[in-house]
Amino acid sequence: MFTTRPTLQGTFGMVSSTHYLASQSAMAVLEDGGNAYDAAVAAGFVLHVVEPHLNGPAGEVPMIVAPAGGEVRVLCGQGVAPAGATVAHYKALGLDLVPGTGPLAAAVPGAFDAWMLLLKDHGTKTLAEVLKYAIGYAEDGHAPVERVGQTVETVRELFETEWPSSAEVYLVDGEAPRPGELLRNRQLAATWKRLTAEAEAVGSDRVAQIEEARRVWREGFIAEALVRQSQRPTMDTSGERHTGTLTLADLASWEATYEAPATYDWNGWTLCKAGGWSQGPAFLQQLALLPPELPAYGSADYVHLLIEGCKLAMADREAWYGDAEQVPVDALLSDEYNAARRTLIDPEKASHELRPGSPLGAEPRLSAHAHAVASGEAGFDAMGVAGAGAGEPTVAKDGGTRGDTCHLDVVDRWGNMVAATPSGGWLQSNPVVPELGFPLGTRLQMAWLDEGLPNSLTPGRRPRTTLTPSLALKDGVPVMAFGTPGGDQQDQWQVHFFLAVALGGEVRGGLDLQGAIDAPNWHNDSFPGSFFPRGMRPGSVTVESRLAEDVIAELRRRGHDVTVGDAWSEGRLCAVARDPRTGVLSAAANPRGMQGYAVGR
Repeated sequence: MFTTRPTLQGTFGMVSSTHYLASQSAMAVLEDGGNAYDAAVAAGFVLHVVEPHLNGPAGEVPMIVAPAGGEVRVLCGQGVAPAGATVAHYKALGLDLVPGTGPLAAAVPGAFDAWMLLLKDHGTKTLAEVLKYAIGYAEDGHAPVERVGQTVETVRELFETEWPSSAEVYLVDGEAPRPGELLRNRQLAATWKRLTAEAEAVGSDRVAQIEEARRVWREGFIAEALVRQSQRPTMDTSGERHTGTLTLADLASWEATYEAPATYDWNGWTLCKAGGWSQGPAFLQQLALLPPELPAYGSADYVHLLIEGCKLAMADREAWYGDAEQVPVDALLSDEYNAARRTLIDPEKASHELRPGSPLGAEPRLSAHAHAVASGEAGFDAMGVAGAGAGEPTVAKDGGTRGDTCHLDVVDRWGNMVAATPSGGWLQSNPVVPELGFPLGTRLQMAWLDEGLPNSLTPGRRPRTTLTPSLALKDGVPVMAFGTPGGDQQDQWQVHFFLAVALGGEVRGGLDLQGAIDAPNWHNDSFPGSFFPRGMRPGSVTVESRLAEDVIAELRRRGHDVTVGDAWSEGRLCAVARDPRTGVLSAAANPRGMQGYAVGR
């Protein structure tokens, strides 16, 4: 395959992330004797600084952790709905959807505690050692990528009229951040310095310091500031000012947890994803829907098959996924169920319907909004979903945001591996907490305000998330970690990447990671979007212009509503790999967006 860069190979350590400063910071930790988990934590906190439009400390981060010789686990950094976040409360406010911005959309923050749990249980470094990179970039400044300033300009009026604490950080002297000039967030640096000092006050024990940092987040000055912010009336996407439901009790009662991954075996590979509270099993089901013999890679038949299979998997996501009840993942991935679902795919015709199945014989349940957008009765068009380039922010003037996320993967010389997808807490999601330097998140916008659905807004339950890191094993041994930003597109782009790896050739004796990342990509929006205002484009497909003209023409002939995007606009994948036979490590990163990089040696 054509590649923009080489697939890196070495034996010491490999990092891939969506920002070069995060990748290099993680590599610095590896060079300093740290392991993959130390490096991931350092990179995660740097991403909060250098991609503030894509993630923040009060957002969320699911991870898949594969210790050398140990058991693969999902580390869940997705916070739950606060105790006061009931459907009745939001309906009483006259809302039919959870707003896309503001404190009503804030779940209990999950990212910080997840990073701390990873550092405590699997890392070797102290809190100060992993935070020093983020503190340095926040205090001394970094040169922001173009998209940071572009995002701020989009919400300039909101910052100037409604969110002054955000303007103080991101509109210095009235100017949005510019490439080549230093962007500082001194309040964020001060927050991490104070946190570190309070943690170190308990003594020199590394674990005790980390536990104290977790306590301060949940019960100390950080928790108090987050709750004060939640209680401030804030303009949101509803056009009204609302206060949130987050309380000190909500913060004190939640912590990150481990769980077993959802898995699926395909052609000698075992793929690991987060469970049905995420969209992760939709990746696995797309593999389960594939026939034993695939059409030629990249052909019109191949692309059509993947698009139509994705529609079925995402329809099942809409009907069956959520944390409000047990998701029938095993039934959704069973051979019998997917053999029957596969017969719904017309090889000559694109479907424009939302067709969830009945994996246990029960009738699928959809929200009233999903029924409306699927039937074209919702009263709005495709603005509810992201188009070409959805891995970069799609931001409305009121801060409504879709598909904003980061990703990082690390593998070290000992064979430890981690894939993490941090997101939420975007600079455009909520006002910056003045005392802290970062905003609350908005993940509750993914829950429905209909009672009795798997993804109904429910206190103490996780909203169904689009965040979905991936890890692949061969013969029971972890060999590849990968993922991408992109909201609802994540488990489309990742399927295309994985198949390009699995079906493609090798490069220098290893997996062709860069070739698979660089290959032309695409996505469809034929299902209700996860982000406010949760629209749908039945039959739509957005492709990169590098896709062959005859393939595009054939897709249109079959009834796909094809939008041709820019040549490099679909996907922002990262990947690392390890050959268990030789110990050779590999890494690659996405060239789209001009900021993702892999490093290693």
